[in-house]
Amino acid sequence: MEPVSAKFTDREIAAVAGRIDRPIVLVGLMGVGKSTVGRKLAELLNFTFVDADAEIEAASQQTIPEIFDQFGEDYFRDGERRVIARLMEEGHGVIATGGGAFVNDETRDLVLERGIGVWIDCDVETLVERTARRSNRPLLQDGDPEEILRRLSDARAPSYAKAPIKVQSKPGPHVETALAILGAIERWL
Repeated sequence: MEPVSAKFTDREIAAVAGRIDRPIVLVGLMGVGKSTVGRKLAELLNFTFVDADAEIEAASQQTIPEIFDQFGEDYFRDGERRVIARLMEEGHGVIATGGGAFVNDETRDLVLERGIGVWIDCDVETLVERTARRSNRPLLQDGDPEEILRRLSDARAPSYAKAPIKVQSKPGPHVETALAILGAIERWL
């Protein structure tokens, strides 16, 4: 049997997948790779993947920047919480959340009660580079992205730290972060 990496064989991944009885919910700042890594993790585990932000946009028929502009952040966070609850109820295997989702007390409690919360962390310099690739980041529109990301990182870290699993995302193949999450979940189970 060929190993998927030096860390896991297909059989070992299947064994971990068989022990997971609730959704894996990825949390962390924008740009850490929740969606990209989440897709790879779901593929490895043979689970479904869903991006909460994409689901919010589909449900509202608006982009996230449009929702922020028209209704404000509080309105967005309430809708985000409801969408994440629905996704967890539907039994999706891996769910990528928006950067602020886990900061909301109700959303965080929901994830901690009914999911496996995984904080993907990343250094700010890498976040600046990654977030510059996309213009749909409402919180980065009014100022220096590096300063905003540092402030968000400092403010949100205490909330993210409540996730039972933390993995560091580094530049390089996303499969490495996905495998690090798999290993952390295996140890946590």
